[in-house]
Amino acid sequence: MKKKNLGLGMALGIAIGSAIGVALGNVGTWIAIGLALGAGIGSISERSKLKKKD
Repeated sequence: MKKKNLGLGMALGIAIGSAIGVALGNVGTWIAIGLALGAGIGSISERSKLKKKD
């Protein structure tokens, strides 16, 4: 369960990327961008959560 933030970030990134992609007419590119940004945000969030425990 320690990867919960990563999964949540990826899911939100895909959702936001899909919405932007539909609006701009380029879904494939924006899903990839959203996934990458979401994974990055989730990873940073998980790291900061682990640092607070120490």
